[in-house]
Amino acid sequence: MAQQNVRQESKGPFIGGRFGGGNRFAPAAKPQNAKGTLLRIVKIYMRWGKTIFLAMILTVISSAISITIPYFIGKTIDTFQIADRTVNLKVLLSLLKVIAALYTANWLISWANGVIMLKVSQKLVFTLRSEFFRKMQKLPLKFYDTRSHGDTMSRITNDVDNISITIAQTTTQLIASILTLAGSFAVMLGLNTLLTFVVLLCVPLVILLTRTIASQSRTYFKAQQQSLGSLNGVIEENIMGLKMVKAFGKQQDILEQFGEINEKLYESSTKAQIWSGYMMPLMNVINNFIFAVVAIAGGILSVGYGLSVGTVVSFLNYSKQFAQPLNAVAGMFNTIQSALAGAERVFEILDSEEEPADDKAAVLVTAPRGEVTFENVCFSYDKSTPVLKNVSFHVKAGEVIALVGETGAGKTTIVNLLTRFYDADSGRILIDNEPVTNLKRDSLRKCFSVVLQDTCLFTGTILDNIRYSHRSATDEEVIRAAKIARAHDFIDKLPKGYHTMVSGSADNLSQGQRQLIAIARAILCDSPILILDEATSSVDTKTEKDIQHAFLNLMKNRTSFLIAHRLSTIRDADHIMVIGDGKILERGNHRSLMDKRGQYYNMVISQMGKLPELE
Repeated sequence: MAQQNVRQESKGPFIGGRFGGGNRFAPAAKPQNAKGTLLRIVKIYMRWGKTIFLAMILTVISSAISITIPYFIGKTIDTFQIADRTVNLKVLLSLLKVIAALYTANWLISWANGVIMLKVSQKLVFTLRSEFFRKMQKLPLKFYDTRSHGDTMSRITNDVDNISITIAQTTTQLIASILTLAGSFAVMLGLNTLLTFVVLLCVPLVILLTRTIASQSRTYFKAQQQSLGSLNGVIEENIMGLKMVKAFGKQQDILEQFGEINEKLYESSTKAQIWSGYMMPLMNVINNFIFAVVAIAGGILSVGYGLSVGTVVSFLNYSKQFAQPLNAVAGMFNTIQSALAGAERVFEILDSEEEPADDKAAVLVTAPRGEVTFENVCFSYDKSTPVLKNVSFHVKAGEVIALVGETGAGKTTIVNLLTRFYDADSGRILIDNEPVTNLKRDSLRKCFSVVLQDTCLFTGTILDNIRYSHRSATDEEVIRAAKIARAHDFIDKLPKGYHTMVSGSADNLSQGQRQLIAIARAILCDSPILILDEATSSVDTKTEKDIQHAFLNLMKNRTSFLIAHRLSTIRDADHIMVIGDGKILERGNHRSLMDKRGQYYNMVISQMGKLPELE
C-alpha cells in the first residue's frame, strides 16, 4: 500500500509528473479514420471561405486553360498538309500565339493561386497551433501528469508542420486534379469515343495501386509519428536530467534507450517511405503503358479509318494530362499519409476532455478570510487506489497548519484538492464556509500564494519572475518582497541585478537562490492563504532560519499550510496533522503531540534525537 500511495502522490503537480513518467511508451489512442480527419481539416480550412472561393475560381480558370492547350496543339499539327507537303503558316502562327498566351496566363494564375493558398495554409497552421495551445491551458493537470511532455511538444510542432506542408502543396492541386480529369474526359469524349475508353484503362489500375499501397504505408506512418513523439520525450528528459544521468553514470543506459526508440523510428520511417516510394515508379509504368496503347490505337485509326493526326496528337497529350493529376497525388502520397497521421494526433489532443467548467451558478470570491474546512473528503488518482479516506478538519482564518508524514502519505494531495487542481471523489471542501465547487476557479486560485519544492522560473528577468504573481507591482514593491525573502543580497550582487536573465532550464542560479525568488514571488502575491510545500528544502540552515523569521511576518493574518520533512520548521504551527494511509493519524500542536508519544514523537526522535528543547 505504501508503494501504491507513493506512486499516486507523485502524480500530483506539486511534486511529480514533470517528465511524463513510465507512460511515455504507452500506445497512443486509436486515431480517427483518414476520411474523418480530412473532412475535419477541410472544415477548419473553410473558415477562410472567401479566399478559398477566389482560389477555386483561379483553379477553375487554370484547369480550363490546361484542358484547352492540348486541343490547340492538335490543331497546329493539322496545319501541316502531309499529302500536299504544305503548311498553313498564317493559321500556324496564330495558333502558336494562342498557345504561348495560354501557357503564360496559366503560369501567372498558378503563381497567384500558389501565393493565396500558401497564406491560407499558414493561417490554418497559426489557428491550429493557437487552438492547441489554448486547449493545453484548459486540460486538467492529470493529462500532463500521465503524458510525455516531449510527445505533446512534438504534436504542436512536427505534426502541425506536416499539416501545413500538405495543405500548401495539395489543396489547389486536388481541386485542379478533379477539374482537369473531368474536363479532359469531356473533351476526349467529344473527339473520339474509342480512344477515350483506351485512356480510361488507367483508372482501375491507379485505384488498385493506391489502395494496395495505402493499406500498407498508413500503418507505418502512424508508427513513425508515435516514435518521433517518444524520441522527443527521451531527448527532453535527458536534457532536463543530464546531471542525474552523469551523476549515476547512466550515459550508456540512456544511449541504449535512445537507440531502441531511434531504431523503431528508423524501421517505421523506412518502411513508410519504401511503400510510398513504390507509387511513382508504378504510376510511370501505367502512364507509359496507356501512352503506348493510345499511340498504337491512334495510329491504326489514323491509317485505316481517317482519323486526323492532330486528333491523335491531342489524345496523346490528353492521356498524359489525364494521368498527371493522379501522378501528382501519388507523388505527394507519403506527405498526405504523414500529414493525416499527424492531424489525427493533433485532433486527439483537441478532443481530450477538458477541466470541468465552472458551474453556471459559481460566484467570485470576495474579501476572502482564509477559513478552510474538509468534510469527509475521499480521493484517488486512478479511481481504484484511495489516497485520501474520509479526511475531515477545520482551519480558522489566520492559523498555521503543518502537514507531516511519510512520502506518498497524501500531504500534497490535500493541497491539490484545496486549490482544485483535482476534485474530490466525495465529501466537501469549503473556503469561508463556501464549497470550492461553487467558486470560480480563477477567483479561487487568487486566494493562494504557493511556494513549491520544485521551483519554476520562466524565461525573463528576475524582476519579471518575482512580479509574475502580481503584474502591476512596482519595482519598489518587488525589491521589498525580495528583501523579506532574503533574496535581495544575492540578486544585488549579480552583474545585472534584478535585470539578470533566467529561465526554467538554465543553471545560472543555484537551487537555493531559485527558491528564494519563488518565496519573494509568493510574498508579493499577498494572498490570504499561503501554501509552502518544502519551501526551504534547498537552502542552507542559516538561510532557512532567516526565511523562517521572514515567514513569521508573512504568515501574520494568513492561513498557512506547511508541508515539510524538516520537523524543526513546523514546531511553531498552531496545528500539526500527521498524515498516513490516507487518514489523519494524529493532530495537535507540537507540545501535545510530543506528550502523546505517538507517531509524531517517533518522527521527531528519529530525525532530531531526544533534545530537551523539543520536549
